[in-house]
Amino acid sequence: MTLVRWSPMRDMVSLENEVSRLFRDLASGTPEGETLWAPRVDIEETRESYFVKAELPGTKLEEIKITLTDNQLVIRGEKRREVEKNDTTYHRVERVYGSFERAFSLPKAVATDKIEAIFRDGVLEVRVPKAEEAKAREIEIKTGK
Repeated sequence: MTLVRWSPMRDMVSLENEVSRLFRDLASGTPEGETLWAPRVDIEETRESYFVKAELPGTKLEEIKITLTDNQLVIRGEKRREVEKNDTTYHRVERVYGSFERAFSLPKAVATDKIEAIFRDGVLEVRVPKAEEAKAREIEIKTGK
C-alpha cells in the first residue's frame, strides 16, 4: 500500500474542474433541450497495446461509431432520450442525452489494421495494438576485442 500525502490544493483544483465542467455542460444545451455530453474515458498503455475505455451507459451499440483518420481515433454517437408520456410529471431529470464525440491522437507506430472494439455492460473498450517497431526490446551488448 502506498501512502499519499493529503494536499488541500489538489482537492480545490478537483472542485474547480467539476464546477467548470458543470457550467460548460449547462451552456452547451441544444435547441431540442438535449445536452451535448462527452463520455468519461480511461486510457491505458501496456507493452503491447493502448486501451481506450469509454463509459456509455444507456447507449445502444448501433448508435456508436468509431473511425480512424490520420492517426486520430474518433468515438462518436448519440444517446437518445426515451419517449415522454403525456400523463407523466417529471420531478427531476438528471440523465444526459444527445450527441457525443471524443477524439484521441494516436502515435504513428500503431497497427491500425488490428484495432478491435468491444462493447459490454455500457463500457466501450477499444484496443489499439502497437506496431512492432514501437515495442520496447532489449538490445544485446557485444564485447569489443
